[in-house]
Amino acid sequence: MDFEYSEEQVMLRDTVRDVLTKTYDVETIRKVTDSELGWNRDVWKSLAEIGILGLSFSEEDGGAGAGPVEVAAVLTEFGRALAPEPYLDSVVVPGALIAAAAPGHELLSALASGETLGAFAHHEAGDRWPMSAVAGTFADGKLTGTKTLVPHGDCADQLVVSAREGDEIGLYLVDASAAGVTRTAYRTHDRRRGAQIVFDGAPAVRLGSGDASSIIADVEVTTQIAQCAEAVGALERCLELTTEYLKTRKQFGVTLSTFQTLTQRAADMFMWLELARSMSLYATTALSEGLADATIASRVKLQVGKSARIVGQEAIQLHGGIGMTAEYPVGHYVSRLTAIGHTLGNPDAHLAALSRKVNDWDMVSIA
Repeated sequence: MDFEYSEEQVMLRDTVRDVLTKTYDVETIRKVTDSELGWNRDVWKSLAEIGILGLSFSEEDGGAGAGPVEVAAVLTEFGRALAPEPYLDSVVVPGALIAAAAPGHELLSALASGETLGAFAHHEAGDRWPMSAVAGTFADGKLTGTKTLVPHGDCADQLVVSAREGDEIGLYLVDASAAGVTRTAYRTHDRRRGAQIVFDGAPAVRLGSGDASSIIADVEVTTQIAQCAEAVGALERCLELTTEYLKTRKQFGVTLSTFQTLTQRAADMFMWLELARSMSLYATTALSEGLADATIASRVKLQVGKSARIVGQEAIQLHGGIGMTAEYPVGHYVSRLTAIGHTLGNPDAHLAALSRKVNDWDMVSIA
């Protein structure tokens, strides 16, 4: 099996890298993320023009018909650049939900073109992965409930909302500006945006029919694997910044790279990066072949989460005090890695999930 990018995938990666690295350095990131919106609409427009936003959509829906490998390549570059644009939260995730629940929906082309921003409103107070209460309800065309953690829900135009209708969990489309929708925006510690959204009899339209639990579960797996691809990009940049610092920073008249203990610690960082990269590639390949499931997602989340903690801590330690300053990028990368590691299950939660599956397999073999 060939694990190298094809020529077209290399061109895609390099194009995204060119757009993002020309735009963002640590000062620009701080300036943009301190704005009310939290990201750059000019960058968003550029990504739309070169077809990045529609990458994961079918050609019939106005996209490029690309697969998980291409999406992962893009997200890795987002991780390298710390780009705050909500590509995953506002396009990939809501688009995947709509495409699965209501194939051919007109909103898909609007998401692909960048004309409309979406968001998935699913998590409620008290939820802890892998459990989701979904206490919100839908009846007589109206949706009621509160979603406490909606990534980039503050800027979304259309919301894909999970709610109960009788004994089923469905997906519903809600206009974010409609009556009965109240949004309270907030910033996360990694300088991104989220919102608590209260639905009080908000008009909603059901997407598709039948119970949507399996659709939500499948898209959750896709999201976890995609997040890990972004994390790999951030890990790559952490290592690059650290090795550059060791080669230039002098102590006792010589560069830090001459101290064997420090170079050994940098070598350990590389090992953990490669473990994360390998697991991310494995999960992305499984996703592209239709073989990914919750077990594979937990495996990659566990490994990438462990790697992120170790590489992040070592990057800060090897930089010394400067590693924690807002003026230097390393701390921002570690903050983003921490946020990814705690979204849709932290490493301990995924280890527990995998342990339960091992016990289940043992019981089956005994039977």
